[in-house]
Amino acid sequence: MSLQDEVKLLKQINEMQASRIEEQEKTIEDLRIVIDELRSIKANLEETLEEFKRQIFGVRSEKTSASKATEEPKKEEAKKNHVKAHTKERKPKATRDDLYKDLPIREILCKVPDDERFCEWCNSEMVPMASTFIREEIRITPAKVERIHYMQEVLICPECKKDHDGSFKKGVAPAALIPHSPASASAVAYIMFQKCFMGLPYYRLEATMKQLGVKIPRETMANWCILSTDKYLKAIYECLHEALLSREVIHADETTCQVLREDGKTPQSTSYMWIYTSGSDGLPKIVLYEYQPGRGGIYPQQFLKGFQGMLQCDGYQGYNKVEDVLLACCMAHCRRKFFEALPAERKKSIKLLDIHSPEAINEPEIPQKDLEKYIPAEIGVAYCNKLFYLEREFKELSFEERKKKRLEQEVPIWENFFAWIDSLVPTKGSKFEKAVKYAQNHRESLRTYLQDGRCELSNNAAERCAKSYAIGRKNSLFHTSVDGAVASSIIYSLVETAKANDLNVYQYLYTLLLYMPGCLKGGSEGIEQLMPWSDFIKERCTGLIDVENIASDKLEDLPH
Repeated sequence: MSLQDEVKLLKQINEMQASRIEEQEKTIEDLRIVIDELRSIKANLEETLEEFKRQIFGVRSEKTSASKATEEPKKEEAKKNHVKAHTKERKPKATRDDLYKDLPIREILCKVPDDERFCEWCNSEMVPMASTFIREEIRITPAKVERIHYMQEVLICPECKKDHDGSFKKGVAPAALIPHSPASASAVAYIMFQKCFMGLPYYRLEATMKQLGVKIPRETMANWCILSTDKYLKAIYECLHEALLSREVIHADETTCQVLREDGKTPQSTSYMWIYTSGSDGLPKIVLYEYQPGRGGIYPQQFLKGFQGMLQCDGYQGYNKVEDVLLACCMAHCRRKFFEALPAERKKSIKLLDIHSPEAINEPEIPQKDLEKYIPAEIGVAYCNKLFYLEREFKELSFEERKKKRLEQEVPIWENFFAWIDSLVPTKGSKFEKAVKYAQNHRESLRTYLQDGRCELSNNAAERCAKSYAIGRKNSLFHTSVDGAVASSIIYSLVETAKANDLNVYQYLYTLLLYMPGCLKGGSEGIEQLMPWSDFIKERCTGLIDVENIASDKLEDLPH
């Protein structure tokens, strides 16, 4: 073989080896990609399995207590997580005078029998001394249903009658709440209160009424609420809506509902109840619900038209359609995603701190050393808890002072948090990756609250109102019609606004139904006196229920 042939052969061998090496490297790279994908799939399947286990065997709430960690023995001592002990702020035990201060007192004198009121020694009649307090009890009189017949007095002049000429006068009867119906302000207010405050569905209310001696079909009760809401309470709702749009901070959220009879939709389709509430601005609270058939961003855009301020909400993209607002994203949602990325055994040892929680805990620490002891999701929760802890410390401060403290103490935490976030390479498709992306995608809106002391770290104010509706939804399951859903949204709005302003909810609904017919008859004048923060309403709706002295035939005029 010639030298030239040998060189040619070596060249061919080198090319073949290079080609094989290239193929091997490509194969290795492909295998690495497959391994990463399999790891991601494995992680996702494990998370899905754990989620199913939690839903079937565990609690669904994210609220956990460190004390629950002791319920299950640990198999490996090295895996124990140590957390700081927490203590509860014990309030002084309330006395009976504190608990029952609003109740009227009726004294029952336990008298000595007539045949024993004589002295055993001299047989003289004994005279009473000061009575002695023995004990007290709470006596409850169940609801009472009566039939009220309005009788019209007719007067005639006897002198004119002699001349066979009649001069008559007739008493003026109060107008019916609903013409040609036995519905009264007290009855309709009772149904609304039981339905939207107590969460009783109409079929249970029908059974309750039967026990009180009156048969009112559930369809009749629903119609009473729909008619009264549309005719009288809608005007109050619109005034509250106008007042809400003038505020500078609004919280928004939405929750699902179902309407059986809705044009263009099947009974099984999902509709939405939107919730809007005023922020912590020091002004009277306003809570409004709005029914809509969908979840599109057009609905908050329409409802909040004219509002210019901060809109506190979750990360739902639909809120981006609201014009002229500054979005403030909810940190509780961000923390929740890190919490959901934790394994079940780790969740048991972590306490999620709420700003308004009555439970006091030591200041949480963000892990800086021995990071191998912590999984990344734990560090994310620690950052979030640190911010909630500081917010709790600042909640009693003025708006200006709160903003100052936030800029001093919370801005460095945010900077460290996002520096840590940017350094992560989470497993694709995992819950932890979703938590990281959520934080990255809302980097700016999560920190919007730093610009104004009236803005909150979380959107829990609106979420709590969503839960109030969810209680009734769980019992009633669905709305029969769109009119019923709209009526419920207005009633829930008045109920929750009354609660937020410390009013007696039933008394407020009752007072509105008493006075609104007269207000609307003479125009819209006087409606401002029926707002939940007016002196007129505070005087009449902060005490006990009173349907005897405040009735349609005994109404005082509204102040001008």
